Amino acid sequence: MPVRSARQLTLAAVTAGLVVGVTACGGSSSGTGSTSAAASGDAHTANVTVTAADGCTPDRTEFEAGAITFNVTNQDATAVSEVELLGGQRIIGEKENLPPGFDGTFSVSVPAGSYTLYCPGATTENTTLTVTGTASSSADSSLDDLYETGTTQYAAYINDQVGYLVTTTADLAEALHGTDLEAAQEAYAKARPYYEKVEAVAESFTAGDTDLDAAIDARDGDVPAADWTGFHPIEKGLFDDKSLDGLGDLGDGLAENATKLQELTKDLTYQPYELANGAQELLDEVASSKITGEEERYSHIDLLDFSGNLEGAQQAFADLEPALDEIDSSLSDQVATNFSALSDLLKKYEDADALGGYTLYGDLSSSDKKAFAAAVKAVQEPLSRVAAKVTH
Repeated sequence: MPVRSARQLTLAAVTAGLVVGVTACGGSSSGTGSTSAAASGDAHTANVTVTAADGCTPDRTEFEAGAITFNVTNQDATAVSEVELLGGQRIIGEKENLPPGFDGTFSVSVPAGSYTLYCPGATTENTTLTVTGTASSSADSSLDDLYETGTTQYAAYINDQVGYLVTTTADLAEALHGTDLEAAQEAYAKARPYYEKVEAVAESFTAGDTDLDAAIDARDGDVPAADWTGFHPIEKGLFDDKSLDGLGDLGDGLAENATKLQELTKDLTYQPYELANGAQELLDEVASSKITGEEERYSHIDLLDFSGNLEGAQQAFADLEPALDEIDSSLSDQVATNFSALSDLLKKYEDADALGGYTLYGDLSSSDKKAFAAAVKAVQEPLSRVAAKVTH
């Protein structure tokens, strides 16, 4: 999971003046502020250009309440790889993995209020966006019922997985206070997938004590050494140093942060676009760190993490699928088919004798990695169009 540098310091200032009525966050720059309501074009679309010279520049900064689609193009800004829409202390939409020459889209549905377009690393990182008016209500009650069912099911899924995370991190902490290295390694592997399943939701909290993602899941080098906590220093101790020395306190801190995350998520409600964006974000995680071997540098159980991200993405899509079938059955079928193909590919690497139940990353061939990359991309492309479908 790529950790956004200096996020807490930046967002302390960003969120101070936000007043937004958002129920929850989903998941995928700041310009000069020269655009305004006078900008021509669709008040439900923003075209965001990212450049090294000017940072992130949207073609408008005022919008009508309801669905908004952000089309982002990174022309030449090497320091920027993502764009986020912030509402209060939550990311309500974002697009990651946008190096120079790449473009992408994310969609949200928001009420009136003040929001921030945040481009970490850009020359100008923050642009205030203003949303006015009242979103029109859906004329299709049957779709509304499907959305209500889907988002409720997803909330229950997230609560279940976070509950398992709390239990397994407590077990890991206990093992780290013991003397059995192998038992602690197994406890580490048991806890990992639960965070990966809910990672898109966990990452959406952005400020102060609610910004738990780095504390739980930062990799070596993502944060200053003095601030490195969570899973991965434990991973290094267990699998690189092969020692339990000094890991007990890290385990206790991880378990405590898992409990904090449970408090933050237990009463969340979700919007349909959040499920679509969250599924997309989890696949972005797979593409950026799991199939590259960057996530589990010492344990090499990257495919176990992959399976967690994949399950979380599939669950979010499955909860949207009945409504999407009504809106665009062809797109729904394409996403479902490609998800199944990706899942089937991953199953080929199941290994009951390996830690975590999958082939270790070091045993994958270059052709294996290319096959995974192609299968992930095959899902990402149609899935990227789902959020716009369920917000309009």
